Formats: sequence, structure tokens, C-alpha cells
Amino acid sequence: VFHVAALYSLWRRDAAELTRTNVAGTRNVLAAARRAGVPRTVYTSSVAAIGVKAGGVADEGYQSAPDRLIGAYKRSKYYAEQEAFAAARDGQDVVVVSPTTPIGPWDRKPTPTGDIFVRFLTGRMPAIVETGLNFVDVADVARGHILALERGRSGQRYIVGGENLSLRELLRRIGAASGRRPPTISVPLWLPLGVAWLGETFFSRLGFEPEIPLEGVRMSRQAMYYDDSKARRDLGYEAGPLDNAIREAIEWFARNGYLSRKRTA
Repeated sequence: VFHVAALYSLWRRDAAELTRTNVAGTRNVLAAARRAGVPRTVYTSSVAAIGVKAGGVADEGYQSAPDRLIGAYKRSKYYAEQEAFAAARDGQDVVVVSPTTPIGPWDRKPTPTGDIFVRFLTGRMPAIVETGLNFVDVADVARGHILALERGRSGQRYIVGGENLSLRELLRRIGAASGRRPPTISVPLWLPLGVAWLGETFFSRLGFEPEIPLEGVRMSRQAMYYDDSKARRDLGYEAGPLDNAIREAIEWFARNGYLSRKRTA
């Protein structure tokens, strides 16, 4: 069984549903797999559960205290991961995969990552906050899951990542692939924090969908960089270049109307 399903939201309003879906849902899936005699369950976690290593690059051996994880989404993934580790300690065969920030086609919602593409490609990103993430082709994430099934060790987690890039560099690459100029202006963190706070606190009550999640802005305070050496060493995992994933993401968003019409809630 591959347990890939989760609620991915950075809105504060979804905190209770995040816990119900991601934590209780994982517990239920693991219990069902155990009752059915499933020989191995691969649980899709996230580097969000690991947290951010200030001034450095985090690997599987690093763990932020749960109360230092920013936002309900990250905490829900941490506690869901604890369900997987507890099941493994009790003898169930469970391997944990921790993707970084996937990019590519079929991002229907889109996720906050896909929303970076959509906002930039529709001219709604005139400036940026200086931050960074580890970006990976979603196809490589899928291959990492297969390798975890075949070669992973129960009770272990494996970061499945790609390149540590600044947001500015990612937008430069998206711009090169799309023919759009990336933003050159960076803004202090207090500005988007204020906009996000107003959106979630006041405008959402009037029926408007805030464009910027407060927790997403708070996360950008530090670069979120990760090291996938363990997956490369133990699983034979290897991530390819991001350029193809960037092109496929742009083409998919364009083909499916995300770049030619206003998104609706």
C-alpha cells in the first residue's frame, strides 16, 4: 500500500481538518493495512515534518521540536509520521518517504508550490521575499516511492529531493522557459506578513479568498534546504535536472486553463 493521500493547506482555518485527515487518516490506513496482512506500507510524509535547520541543510537525522514547526500543516505531517514510526516499532513493515517540494504537471488544486507558477505566469508576482526551497521533479518523487518499496528499511524515512534553490533562481528558470521576465524587486518580510494577516483575519470574513496564506509567509523566513544523500546511498535514488519538470508544469497549467482565466475558489 502507498499511502499518498493528505490534505495540503497553509490556511489557518483548516487546522482541525488537517489533523483529522493527515493524522487520524494515516492511523486508519495503517490499521487497515495491518488487518489485511499487507506486507509493506509506504507512507508519504514530507520534509515539512522534519523542520528547518537554521543556517544549514537538514537530513533525516535532524528533527525540529514539534512546537517549532510553523503551521498546522507541518505539525499534522509530523504527528502522522509518528503514527507510521509507532506502527513500525510494533512490527508492521512501514517505510516513510519525505518528498521536498515537487514540481511538474497534474497539480490540479494547485498546491502552494504550483501556485508559485500560476501567480508568476499570470503576472501576479511583482516582487518576492528572499527565501529558498529544495525543488524536485514530481516524476523523481514517484520513482523514489518505488525504490522505497523495493529497497527501503522498515521504520526508516528517506528524503526524496532535488536541488536547493533560492526562490529567485527558480523564477529565473521559469522565466527562461516561459519567456517572462522574473521579478527583480524583493520586499521585507513584514509587508507580505501584513497583507496575509489582513486577508485571513478580515477579508476572508467578507467572503474573499485570501491570496497569500499567513503560514506560507512565516515559513519563508528561512531557506528550507535538505540533503537526500541517504536515499541516494541506500535506495539508489537519483534526481534529474529540474528544467524538464518546469517545462511540463508550464505546459500543463497553460493547457488546462490556469493561465488564461481567473481561478475560482
